[in-house]
Amino acid sequence: MAAITAPTLASETVGHIGVFELRNTMVMAWLAVGVLILLALATWRTKYKKVPGRFQCFMEMLVEGFFDFFQSIVQDRKQTRRFFPLVATIFIFLLTANWMGILPGVGSITIEGIEEGHLTKIPIFRSMNADVNMTLAVALISVIATQLFGIAVLGVFPYASKFFMAPWRDPIGSFVGILEFVAECAKIISFSFRLFGNIFAGEVLLVVISFLIPYLAPLPFLGLELFVGFIQALVFALLTLVFLKMAVTAHAHAEHEVLHHGRAVH
Repeated sequence: MAAITAPTLASETVGHIGVFELRNTMVMAWLAVGVLILLALATWRTKYKKVPGRFQCFMEMLVEGFFDFFQSIVQDRKQTRRFFPLVATIFIFLLTANWMGILPGVGSITIEGIEEGHLTKIPIFRSMNADVNMTLAVALISVIATQLFGIAVLGVFPYASKFFMAPWRDPIGSFVGILEFVAECAKIISFSFRLFGNIFAGEVLLVVISFLIPYLAPLPFLGLELFVGFIQALVFALLTLVFLKMAVTAHAHAEHEVLHHGRAVH
């Protein structure tokens, strides 16, 4: 019996563009972007008619459904409109990439190449989020955007007061602020490895099941991966939404200072 080849933790190089290494997870990321661009162009071609066709009606239903769902969490329509483009884009992009990762040929279409000094078969396509570099990039976008939204709404100093304050004025608040700052940094790690771990584990599971009992046995697990891919994209988007809501909400003392400053100006 042939030995099973488990997916590697790192993505593999499938080609070069000049000195730039083309990784198999990056290929899948570009394909996911291409699918979303085609979907956006197809939506744009409807010209947003007042009497929509089936496709336009379906897209409007999706957008309105997502917006109402996010609105039920944020409870502020103005803030929902501000956060919706970012959060919806993260959800749709991750969902598309997760579901494309279980398409036929992903992980099974290979080329011969040298990896870690050995000649081996390298998959041309591999699930985008099975590479921690990809999940880290999305996590950085989410966390950095959270800080920028918080600064834009509250201002630099009121937002910074969530994390840094004079210890002699409020020792407990100062300690709590440091913990919150550490928690903000930890979000990058938790976001990255939660998504990466679940998708990579699913990739390994499908390989093992396909090797042990091919053809029919993997079908239920493919359904499970569809569900997991949806849940992971939704969890990532909802956590981003909640953290955005928290970022634009002032602490009690900061809110008091902002209100006091506003009265002084008037």
